[in-house]
Amino acid sequence: MTPPIDTNTESTTPAKSLLNKKDFIKKIIALGIFALLGLYLASISPSLTIAWVVGLLVLTIYLFVFEIVDIDVAAISIMVLLGLSTLFAPYMGLEKGLVDTHHLFDGFSSNAVMSIIAVMIIGAGLDKTGLMSKVSNFILNVGGTSETRIIPIVSSTVAIISSFMQNVGATALFLPVVSRISSRAKIPMSRLLMPMGFCAILGGTVTMVGSSPLILLNDLIKTSNDALPDDQKMELWSIFSTTPIGLVLVATGILYFVIFGRFVLPGIKTKDEDGAAGGEDTMDYFNDVYGLDYQMHEVVVTDDSEFVGKRLDDIEDTYDIRIIATKLSGQETRIGPGALDRDTGIKAGMVLGIVSEYRDLSRFAKKLKLKVRDQLRTFAADLSSDKAGIAEVVIPPSSHLIGKSARDIWLRKTHGIAMVGLHRDGETMHEDEDIRNMPFHSGDTLVVHTTWEALKRLESSPDFVVITTEYPREEERPKKVGWALLFFVIALAMVLLTEMPLSVSLLTGAIGMILSGVINIDEAYRAVSWKTVFLLASLIPLGIAVEQSGTAKWIADQTIAVIGDMPIWMIQTAIAILATFFTLVMSNIGATLLLVPLAVNIALGVDADPAVFALTVAIATSNSFIIPTHQVNALIMGPGGYRVPDFMKAGGIMTILFLIVMIGMMNLIF
Repeated sequence: MTPPIDTNTESTTPAKSLLNKKDFIKKIIALGIFALLGLYLASISPSLTIAWVVGLLVLTIYLFVFEIVDIDVAAISIMVLLGLSTLFAPYMGLEKGLVDTHHLFDGFSSNAVMSIIAVMIIGAGLDKTGLMSKVSNFILNVGGTSETRIIPIVSSTVAIISSFMQNVGATALFLPVVSRISSRAKIPMSRLLMPMGFCAILGGTVTMVGSSPLILLNDLIKTSNDALPDDQKMELWSIFSTTPIGLVLVATGILYFVIFGRFVLPGIKTKDEDGAAGGEDTMDYFNDVYGLDYQMHEVVVTDDSEFVGKRLDDIEDTYDIRIIATKLSGQETRIGPGALDRDTGIKAGMVLGIVSEYRDLSRFAKKLKLKVRDQLRTFAADLSSDKAGIAEVVIPPSSHLIGKSARDIWLRKTHGIAMVGLHRDGETMHEDEDIRNMPFHSGDTLVVHTTWEALKRLESSPDFVVITTEYPREEERPKKVGWALLFFVIALAMVLLTEMPLSVSLLTGAIGMILSGVINIDEAYRAVSWKTVFLLASLIPLGIAVEQSGTAKWIADQTIAVIGDMPIWMIQTAIAILATFFTLVMSNIGATLLLVPLAVNIALGVDADPAVFALTVAIATSNSFIIPTHQVNALIMGPGGYRVPDFMKAGGIMTILFLIVMIGMMNLIF
C-alpha cells in the first residue's frame, strides 16, 4: 500500500528553504560589509601588526553576531588563527606572530577560568545537599509563581551577593536555584537567567570589592600619584564610595526587566539534562495519553472540618482523590514508602498533598470544610517535579502481584506509589471506578504518583517493570550540608579577608567539598560547563593581542583626538563609552589597566577631577551586556539557551541605560 503523503512537510519545506536562503544571503551581505570595514580600519592603522589584529577583531564580532558557527567554536577558531600567525608571520609581513605560542593557552590556566570551574563545583556541591532547593522554596513562597515578582527577588539577591564576591561566582551559585524555580513555577529559564546575570554584573558596582576593576583601581591611582605633583595627587576611594551609583544601577536593571522583560527576553524553553523542557509538568503527558486531568494540590484541615478524626480510607474512594503526603506542625513530612496507608488518621491543622482533578478536589474541600491553597507551600520541595511526579509501571507475567489488588498489598505503604489510573485492554480506568480493589492482570499499566527515589527502588523489583525512565535520578546528600557550608564559608572568607588569588580561594572550597564527600569527582566534572570554559579561555589570547600590539592604545588615542574640545561631562561620557567597547573585546582588567592612565591624563588636561575619571573607567568596564564575552554572560548562555542576538536585543538597551544612569549619578554625587 502506498504510504500517505505528509502534506504538512511538503507545504513547509519550501518555506523553510526560502527562509534558509534569505538567512544565507543576509550573512553574505553582512560578510561583505564587515570585510569592507576591516579593510578600511586596516588601511588607517599605524602598523601592519595593528591592521591584522583589527581584522581579527572584526572577524570575531562577525562570527559572534551572525553565529556562523557555535560561539565557543568561533572563539577556539580565533585562538587557532592567532597561533598560526607565528607560522605565517613572514607571509603576513610580520616579524613574529600576533601572540607568543608559549602563551597561547594561558587562558586555560588563568585566574578567571579556574575561578569559574571552582565556583561551578561549589554550586553543584551546595545543590547536592538540598540547600539550594530550600533557597528556591523560600523565593517561591515569597514571590509565588509570578515572573514579575520572582525576577526582582532573585536578581536583587544575586546583586547583593555579587557586591561582596565575584559576580560570576554569585551567578554560578544561583544557577541551580533558578533551575528549580523555573521547573516549579513553569517559567522558562530564558526568562530568569538573563535578568539574574545582568544584575550580578550590576551588583559588582555596589562596592569597591565587587569587581576586579574596582579592586584594582586604588592601586592604579597610587601608581599615577607617584608621577603627579602634590597638589594634583588623588585621594583613594573607600569601600562604599560607589554604593549609591551601584544601587541605582541595580534598581534600574531590575525595573528594566520587570517593565520591558516581556518584550526583550526570549520565550524559549530550555532543555535540562533529562531532556525535559524547563517548567514543563510531567502530568501533561498523562493527560494526553490516559485522559488523566490530575494536578497537585495542597489543602489544610481546619479545626471544624468533618475530616478530623477520620482515616484516609473513609474519604479517598468517596471523593475520588489520592492523598500522597501529610504534614503536621512540628513533625516531619510523611511521603514515600512506609509513610502513609489507608488507616492514617487525620488531625486538625494537618496539611495534605493531594492528586486529583480540580472538580473532585473542589467538591471534597467544600464538603469537609478544608482550606485549599493556591499553590504548593509546605510540599513545594517534596512534591516538586525534580522530587516526585506521575509515572507508568507495568505488571509483568512473572509478578507475584497478579491476582492481588492494590488494597491487598497495601501498595502505597509498601512501595510508596499511589495508583491514580489503571490501563487494561486499551481502556484507562480512573479513581471513581474502584481501581484499588481490582485484582492485577499480567500487562496492566499502573499510572501512579511516586517520589523518584521510590521509583528508582522499584526498578529492581521483579514485580514491576518501570516504563518511565526519564526522571531525575541524582542522589541528594542532606547529611553533608554541614561540610558544604563549612567549605563554602572557608572559600568566601579567603576571598574577602586574604590576599590569595580568587582561583586558589574558590578551589580550596571546591576540593574541600570533593574530599569530604559532598560531591564526587565525576559529579564535579559534570557540573562544569566546558562550553563556557573554552569560550573564555579561547578569547583571552585575543585580548592579549589587542593589548600588546598597541591596538587598544591606538583606538583610545583616536577617540581622544575626537573628544578633546567637548564639555567635561561629554568627555567623561566618551571615556565611559570607550571603556564599554574595550571590555567587550578584551578583559575588563585589561581595559582598566589601559584606560585609567589615559583617563587621568585627559582629566588633568581639561581641568576635571582625575579620580572621578579613573572611577568612570572602573565602573564602565562592568557595562558588558551586548555580546556574551563577559564571564557571567558566557556562563548563562548555555543553560538559558540564549543566542548572540538575544544579548544584543536585551543588552543593547541595558548598555544605554547603564551609561545614562552612571554618568547622571556620578555628576550628581561627585
